[in-house]
Amino acid sequence: MVGGGALLLAASPVLGLAALAVKLEDGGPVFYRQTRVGKGGRDFELLKLRTMVVGAEKLGAGYAVEQGDPRITRVGRLFRRLSIDELPQLWNVLRGEMSLIGPRPTLRYQVERYDEHQRRRLDVRPGLTGWAQIHGRAELPWEDRIELDVWYVDHRSPLVDLKILARTPFALFRGTYKGATGGWTP
Repeated sequence: MVGGGALLLAASPVLGLAALAVKLEDGGPVFYRQTRVGKGGRDFELLKLRTMVVGAEKLGAGYAVEQGDPRITRVGRLFRRLSIDELPQLWNVLRGEMSLIGPRPTLRYQVERYDEHQRRRLDVRPGLTGWAQIHGRAELPWEDRIELDVWYVDHRSPLVDLKILARTPFALFRGTYKGATGGWTP
């Protein structure tokens, strides 16, 4: 939590400018809140900068986001590319709902389809970045991402976390989209 607070303080100028850009683009809300599943299967409210038009989850592909999705705003494209939209999740870290490193939090309907092995990814707090993010992000099929997350749960250590932190900036410049469902097969 201390790391999250320090990073939130350091990121506050970028967050302030980004929030202003979101507001100036279309006048809508700056933040997007979404219920995600955290450690132990508990729901929490994830906070992000809004990168899509208001009500986007009710339009087009719903929760899935495709590359070139017309629901993404101009500033949203840049923010998604550089993961600036994820910076408000430092507040989730500060609140103890997330960690800096761990499996990315997913939606309830996805968790309901996990098998017993896959549910093990809920044994740790979700993170801003993780093992799956540095090994391909959404370029990977959904099942591979979950398997990488379970691997992390079994092998987490300060050394593994340092590797993740060191490689995360390079992962930001890879693709963030995987077809119509973001790699998720319903």
